[in-house]
Amino acid sequence: MIAEIISIGDELLTGQKVNTNAGFICSALVGAGIGVKRIITCADSEDAIVDQFADSLRRSDIAIVTGGLGPTRDDRTKQSALRFLKRSLVLDEGVYARTVEHYRSRGREPSAYLKHNAMIIDGATVIPNEKGLAPGMIIPCEEGGRERYLVLMPGVPQEMKAMMRSTVVPFFSGKSSDYIVHSHIKTTGVGETALAAIVREIEDDLPDGTSLAYLPHTAGVDLRVSSIGSDKEVVENDNRITVDAIVRKAKAFVYATTDISLEECIGRLLVSAGMRITTAESCTGGLIATRLTDVSGSSQYFEQGYVVYSNNAKEETLGVRTQTLVLHGAVSEEVAAEMAEGSLVRTGADIAVSATGIAGPGGGTKKKPVGMVCLGLASRKKNGDIEAETTTFYTHGDRLRNKIRFSEAALSIVWKKLRDLPAQD
Repeated sequence: MIAEIISIGDELLTGQKVNTNAGFICSALVGAGIGVKRIITCADSEDAIVDQFADSLRRSDIAIVTGGLGPTRDDRTKQSALRFLKRSLVLDEGVYARTVEHYRSRGREPSAYLKHNAMIIDGATVIPNEKGLAPGMIIPCEEGGRERYLVLMPGVPQEMKAMMRSTVVPFFSGKSSDYIVHSHIKTTGVGETALAAIVREIEDDLPDGTSLAYLPHTAGVDLRVSSIGSDKEVVENDNRITVDAIVRKAKAFVYATTDISLEECIGRLLVSAGMRITTAESCTGGLIATRLTDVSGSSQYFEQGYVVYSNNAKEETLGVRTQTLVLHGAVSEEVAAEMAEGSLVRTGADIAVSATGIAGPGGGTKKKPVGMVCLGLASRKKNGDIEAETTTFYTHGDRLRNKIRFSEAALSIVWKKLRDLPAQD
């Protein structure tokens, strides 16, 4: 079965709100063997909504609609569905009783609107709203000689998610003859074009029903391998073979084959190795530390973070030498090394990462342009001595993008260091 998602609301078209519902619906439908071919945003216009219902149901088996089921005049989804289906409304006594009880339990008198709220399109299966008042509906209908389904749900995320879990996914499970598997391949330290070149031969010879999607984001690019078919064993095998082949080819850049972040992966490696980490940041302003500590349980391995923006702070807080700053400048691998070493000495941690660069939009020169960051990585040898490694990374973007990419580059060198550590006994 194929679905299209229709998100209704002028606020989505004007940029006042971001459509987060569609991504959740797509993920939830995978469990029912249903693929999504289109995600459409539609204005609060009855004509536009009716036209979109017809268009989507010509192409797909299910049109899943969110938004426009509230009590105000700009909520036109139910009326548009009535017009499209040429049906009438009927009172659902169960919905009405629940709504009245909701009001009375809060010391409020039921209003005339409550009966309107409980009016359901004839022939619909009610989707109970566990988190709100407006009920959802699953409405069988015929389009082009085939049975189709129009699914109406509120746009409030918590209400929609509860409906998907409790009613929509169970309703459609078993109706589709397809089985779908999505696998994630998470990478760091490689761009989309370079990654495509690495896996080109695999992509040219994918099994039938398997596709490869590139998912670029501010910090880098990930891959999604999707397989669909009627035979579960074949689908799973095709998906696994493809993922394994890509991982072998791109091993130097693949940090996970589950949907986790780079900082989560680093946290697991640190725990496994029994190590603690510290950070020393200038241009990233604490972003590296923030990402590491965004992970639940990070107190097991995160020791301390330093933000040393000025030269004086670098000297006074981390012991960066004045001579190093004068000879090489604050944005240099030499300073990055001393920042990492200094933070390691002062905290007693096992590994330290540092960043000093030029996020922009000003401050760059020909030799040190905007988008340049020098990274340091300090760690302890078995004899207790500290060794430092450095690298320089260049990127292009606005200030915020540069900071995100700098933090990704810093975490990437931490991951590579931990990945290459000998296995613990």
